[in-house]
Amino acid sequence: MGGESTTRTAPRSGGTGSGTAAGSGRLGQRLSGVAVALGLVLFLGGFAWAAVSYRPYTVPTGSMTPTIDAGDRVLAQRVGGDEVRRGDVVVFRDSSWVTGSDVVKRVVAVGGDTVSCCTDGKLTVNGKQIEEPYLPKGSLAENQDFPTVTVPRGRLFLLGDERQGSLDSTAHLTDAAKGTVARTAVIARVDSVVFPWKGALKRPTGFEALGTLSRPGPLSTIELLIVVGAVLVLGGGAYGPIARRAGRSRARAARAEAAGVR
Repeated sequence: MGGESTTRTAPRSGGTGSGTAAGSGRLGQRLSGVAVALGLVLFLGGFAWAAVSYRPYTVPTGSMTPTIDAGDRVLAQRVGGDEVRRGDVVVFRDSSWVTGSDVVKRVVAVGGDTVSCCTDGKLTVNGKQIEEPYLPKGSLAENQDFPTVTVPRGRLFLLGDERQGSLDSTAHLTDAAKGTVARTAVIARVDSVVFPWKGALKRPTGFEALGTLSRPGPLSTIELLIVVGAVLVLGGGAYGPIARRAGRSRARAARAEAAGVR
């Protein structure tokens, strides 16, 4: 009996807790890996969608001021001419206008429409006066009156927003097509001004009384995918360093507590 030690060792604590922490750490690592993978899919998928759907352009002149100034960089959605509606700002190619160059103008009338200017200073389409808030403040709808034009089927009548200096349909009224452009000449529809940043073009609500307007392109959805993807990649990638730092802090706290018990 005398040789039996009466010293008892306190049971070690933290066995179950450390196992739980390890399991939690493994789960966190798996979730962070999933977040990074999903984020990459969204991020790269957004850019791929944008590359397929949009084309960038630099507008060389001020004929679309103030909507688009000279030198502005725009994103234009790739669309066919059959998708174009009144009020759209489009990119087109017509050899009778400018050889070898893309032209950016606003569609104000489509096949079957009659267009003239001006009635009380406003553009008139199918007998309706069109409100055009995108024109430079205080400017006229046209610098001079032009006779009523009936737009042939399958063609478009286009004007610049800066009517005083735009070489648009009114500059080609004596042509065989009376200044109109074939729908098939359209290669894209401008969706947004991205540099300097002005954002999405405003909807041309003045044309709503004449028919359906174009729906906005998928640019806002693409931007959301890219942003969410970037957040997931950064958040998932940051989990590892944060978890390791937290683990070291818990280990130091455990050692300090153990030292205090002794």
